[in-house]
Amino acid sequence: MTSQPAASLRSRYVEQAASDLQDNRRRQQELAESIRVLKQEEALLLDILTLAERYGSGPDAAAGPVQAEAATLPAPRESEPEAVAVAVQAPAPTPAPAPAPEDHRPRAKAPQPLLGDLLAGLLEGHDEPRHAKELREELMAGHPDRSPTPQVVRNTLESLVAKGRIRRHKQRRSVLYSLV
Repeated sequence: MTSQPAASLRSRYVEQAASDLQDNRRRQQELAESIRVLKQEEALLLDILTLAERYGSGPDAAAGPVQAEAATLPAPRESEPEAVAVAVQAPAPTPAPAPAPEDHRPRAKAPQPLLGDLLAGLLEGHDEPRHAKELREELMAGHPDRSPTPQVVRNTLESLVAKGRIRRHKQRRSVLYSLV
């Protein structure tokens, strides 16, 4: 008598495991589809950001491409979760603020010279070899907007040595640098 209830219990476990496995696979497919839609959305948003940066960062400049691009997304299927369906919809248009006067627009920063070029320039002004610490202090005095750490200065100087632009001189435990 004990073998019959054990067999029915075993068959229920097998059915339950098969059902759970089937549910798991169905859920994996739903999630894979959701991931695919989110990746499409990410690519779309990156394209919108690129366009907004290229054609101006004002909200009125980016509103047109956002709505046009959002209209080209595939409609979510009925089996997809509601969150994905909501995420795919186009954002509501927002009123554009008045453009800033010409005088108050942020200006693009001029590209700064490379640290290696600055350090090599500092070495040009000296006939004798210099310590990295001295070069760093001189750099920070001449360029208050630049504040590299001592390690960054040493690494940059060693990079210039490797490129053959400057020489390294060792005196006991000190390392000095001079222009080639």
